[in-house]
Amino acid sequence: MTEMTYREAICLGLTEALDEDPRVYLMGEDIGPYGGAFAVTQGFWEKYGSRRIKDSPLSESAFVGAGIGSAMVGLRPIVEIMTINFSLLAIDQIVNHAAKVRYMSGNQFSVPMIVRTVTGAGASVAATHSQSFEGWYASVPGLHVVVPSTPEDALGLFRTCREMADPVMFVEHILLYGYKGEVSDSIKIPLGKADIKKEGKDVTIISYSKMVHNALEAAEKLAQEGIDVEVIDLRTLRPLDVETIVNSVKKTHKAIVVEETTKFGGFAGEVVSIVQQEAFDYLDSPVYRVAGEDVPIPYSMPLEKLAIPDTNRVVAAVKNIFKKSV
Repeated sequence: MTEMTYREAICLGLTEALDEDPRVYLMGEDIGPYGGAFAVTQGFWEKYGSRRIKDSPLSESAFVGAGIGSAMVGLRPIVEIMTINFSLLAIDQIVNHAAKVRYMSGNQFSVPMIVRTVTGAGASVAATHSQSFEGWYASVPGLHVVVPSTPEDALGLFRTCREMADPVMFVEHILLYGYKGEVSDSIKIPLGKADIKKEGKDVTIISYSKMVHNALEAAEKLAQEGIDVEVIDLRTLRPLDVETIVNSVKKTHKAIVVEETTKFGGFAGEVVSIVQQEAFDYLDSPVYRVAGEDVPIPYSMPLEKLAIPDTNRVVAAVKNIFKKSV
């Protein structure tokens, strides 16, 4: 076991990919001499050179499209879009090309490409830089969507993503880069396998990415009041581990889904639908959602904090669900 930050885990995953597979190259904005907007690729340009670390122009559609083309002819590009907000400029390439090439070519071509990007609010970078669109991409057949919450999950999932024959959206939260955790040296995590971060018997909290940490903090507070919370980290949105979710709810009989983005149209609604359909007879109360406010994320830090779910809101939701249980 080695302690490392979330940033260091991703950096290690990229280093392994470059060292072990000559088909791998990195491409994105400011990933070269600058070292990346979030310092993940510091030193890479000096170590691997401009042939494998490619600084791109500010044109997400162009460099994602170049990544798709190179993947189709045998390379394994790892493309960095600075934030998921900017992925909208490449959404046609991602959704209509990367995700569909295998199907539309009759399995003659595949796109083994990883798109690394950054999601989430909390850094006071205002409305157009603070959105969470990973749930959108989870609705697209042909894409894998990975949302690690810890250094170990980041490295373990990345190692698996390197082997995928189809495109992956590897979504990192902006506030997690400095988060530290123990990482097993040989860790490798399959996609579509959720992790029970904390076992419990009274209520299930289902979440992913940064909100997993809020859920765990809420579980600690609720334990002081005699409420035993089970916390599930989805880890991947597509594929989704339905079995772990349903089995947990059948045990606890209560469920809350926590995510950072707005409630209306959020991925949490999909999870709620699955729970209602697959575990309805086991529920003692409605399935609750804790999500962001239905507003663009404010630049003002105090207002931004009000727009994002926090630990206290999760605690309040759990207490409310017990009031409504039958």
